[in-house]
Amino acid sequence: MQHVISVTVENKPGVLARIASMFARRDFNIHSLAVGPTEDPTRSRITMVVDGPEMEQIVKQLYKLVHTIKVVEHTPGEAIEREIMLVRVNADTLRRGEILEAANIFEAKAVDVGASTITFEVVGEPARLADFLEIMRTYGIVAQVKSGRIALAKDIKSPARKQKKTA
Repeated sequence: MQHVISVTVENKPGVLARIASMFARRDFNIHSLAVGPTEDPTRSRITMVVDGPEMEQIVKQLYKLVHTIKVVEHTPGEAIEREIMLVRVNADTLRRGEILEAANIFEAKAVDVGASTITFEVVGEPARLADFLEIMRTYGIVAQVKSGRIALAKDIKSPARKQKKTA
C-alpha cells in the first residue's frame, strides 16, 4: 500500500539524507520524493510516497530525528496532491493536430515542438497524469520525466462556531 507522508523539518544540511537513510534501513522503498521551502524560510517540507504496511512506527521514528518539526500521513482523499510531468511524444506532421487535440483534453501545454516530436507539460493529480500517459502511448513516448508528488492537507470548509461563555 502506498502512503503519502509530509515531514516539516528545519532547513539544515543533511536532514534529507538522514530521513532517506532511515527509510532505507527499514527496507522501505521511496517511490516519490519532493523537497522545498515552506512559508517559513527556515523550514522545508519533504513529501514522500512510500510503499509499505502500517506507517505508525515510521512516523514515531521520524519524530525522533533531531530537525523534525511535524509529520503528517495524508489520508487518501483528504489531501490535495499534484505532480508535474514532461512527456516527449512522436508527432509526425500528419498526426500533430490529433495529438494536440488529445493533449488539450488534459490541459497539457506544448512546451517544445521539434521536427518529429512534441513535448508536453502536464500538471495534476497522479491518476490524471497516468491517464494522459495512456493516451500518449498510442503515439509513441520518446521521453518522460515526472516530479515527486507534493501534497497538502485540505482545509476545513466551515469555520468552527465560537461558543459564548456563560457567566
